[in-house]
Amino acid sequence: DDEAACIGSAEPHKLGPIDKWTRPIDPKLTQAEALHQQKINKELWKKRTHEVQQYVARWVYNHAIPFNACDNDDFKLMCEAIGSFGPGFVPPSKHDLRETLLSEEHARVKSLLQERDAEKMKNGCSIMTDAWSDRKRRSIMNLCTNSADGSNFIRSSEMSAVSHTSEVIFQLVDEAIEEVGPEHVVQVVSDNASNNMGAKKMLLEKRPNMFWSSCATHTINLMLQGIGELPRNFKIMLRFPTFTIFVYGHTRTLDCMRHFSSGKEIIRPGVTRFASTYLTLESLLDKKDQLRKMVVDSRWDKLREVKSKKGKAATTTMMSMAFWKDLKLCLNVFEPLVKVLRLVDGDVKPSMGFVYGEIVKAKKEIKDVYGNVELRYKDVINIVEKKMKDRLDSPLHLAAYLLNPYYSYADTNIFYDGTITEGFISCVETFYYGDDDKQDQAVNFELKKFQNREGSFAKKLARSCQNFDYNAASWWRLYGTEAPALQRMAVRILSLTSSSSVCERNWSTFENIHTKKRNRLTTERLNSLVFIQFNSRMMAKKQMIKEKKITDVLLSAETTEAQGFLFEGGDDYAEVVYRDDEEEMDSTGMPGSGIGETMGGDELLEPRRSARLRQLYEEEEFDSEEEEFDDEEEMHSEDENEY
Repeated sequence: DDEAACIGSAEPHKLGPIDKWTRPIDPKLTQAEALHQQKINKELWKKRTHEVQQYVARWVYNHAIPFNACDNDDFKLMCEAIGSFGPGFVPPSKHDLRETLLSEEHARVKSLLQERDAEKMKNGCSIMTDAWSDRKRRSIMNLCTNSADGSNFIRSSEMSAVSHTSEVIFQLVDEAIEEVGPEHVVQVVSDNASNNMGAKKMLLEKRPNMFWSSCATHTINLMLQGIGELPRNFKIMLRFPTFTIFVYGHTRTLDCMRHFSSGKEIIRPGVTRFASTYLTLESLLDKKDQLRKMVVDSRWDKLREVKSKKGKAATTTMMSMAFWKDLKLCLNVFEPLVKVLRLVDGDVKPSMGFVYGEIVKAKKEIKDVYGNVELRYKDVINIVEKKMKDRLDSPLHLAAYLLNPYYSYADTNIFYDGTITEGFISCVETFYYGDDDKQDQAVNFELKKFQNREGSFAKKLARSCQNFDYNAASWWRLYGTEAPALQRMAVRILSLTSSSSVCERNWSTFENIHTKKRNRLTTERLNSLVFIQFNSRMMAKKQMIKEKKITDVLLSAETTEAQGFLFEGGDDYAEVVYRDDEEEMDSTGMPGSGIGETMGGDELLEPRRSARLRQLYEEEEFDSEEEEFDDEEEMHSEDENEY
């Protein structure tokens, strides 16, 4: 039995059952807290809550439920609903979950999207498309929509029995346009693959009043990849992963790194391979002093792994001032374009009105990094302009740039730039195709009012456009009333996205649902599950953006796109791979890599190895190559080096 010394007596006092409900002795309590009576009900409730939590935990552990599945409002609402029901609740059967309840939840989510449907009808929307192959090597095309209120999943179409020709893609996109309503669709967004460009020609022949745009996220990632492959940057791209792979490849080196970084990781996973590269480089520079201090400390020096060739190379890298200088220059060159990537890759606000202007600004900042010496910045700017051509400088992008007063009012020369005005006129001709009166009104009369800030455009409150965070479409709704033709066009164009990355990110939703244990799911049921999960996540994300709970749109909770920094060959596991202008094969009209992927060629060529990947925060050591040492004197026994 527990005993406590009794005041004024040498005899110990035995603690009885009632004593566990008394307040514990704590000299740090304030006088008011010390006098506060402990409530028995509160302690009983805490005990009963713990008992219920044990049952929840048992279910989580026994069925391998991810811990983050419990960190959301849906889980809390489920627990509250079961608690409100009381004893005798009968859980749903498997049949209920995959039939009746699935249909009901699909209908509920669809009803929640009605507000976005209203936005589509009011200000137009974009159709986004992307292809994907599932675990059974079935080829699937995803179709999503985006409006000013956010993105949502329409459906996916199985394409295993047909080639991904331009005709097939056109047919699927055209069906989606009919489903949404042709009068509500302003543009289609996809990557720049040749079969998509073929579908673009067909669409514009049938629907000459629509636009087909290249994905800005895809294009900017290609720019960054191209810049990263320049000789001056490529050596950094090769060198820093060898350090991270070495550190994360051994339990003791990883533990040592975490000790000096105060428990912080140096690898920061991103939503794409390059996002992971940039965020990790940024993290390395931020921890420069701690890492340099680590490699000269005796704790690091005593590790057996550090005496290997790879260990010595890792130490040399951290001590090299040239490495840190080049790394900082790399980040300074990447940073202006990464800002644009954050803009187009996030769902914070419509980006069509900002993407061209921000790339112009990024080019100027890159030149400043190189001291405006053309010989130094020429290669980088050439890559940016090459990737941008015919992708992010279309008439739609140029018109959005001119119609955004954040740029055109700050620099009135934009109105006199021949390339931009020509693009604007071409955009008007497409938007008001077949309506000569509206074209004449917008170009010859209303543009002049906007340019000269006449009427409502001259109002003092209209200066809100000087703030980058302003809503360009809302600005036109307020101050463009005296230019109705131009206003309608501006509101619709400035409400558009410039990227289809949301559609690409849908891959991870498919992967999470269509696992090896669930590979018998029909396409119809898979569609319903993806529709529910993807749209629910997008609505939750939009709410988090409103509440400013999202800190960086490039960060990812998963390490899929950062495997190349954890172990050699890890890049093979990246889900999002950006390719540039692939040539289609004559017999199929499909890019060569797509055929290889669909036929399973990549899988056959892949070396057979353990599928076990060591995740970012695991403590267990994983299998790695045997370290090479310089000489036998450095090969100490395990017992000697343990401490």
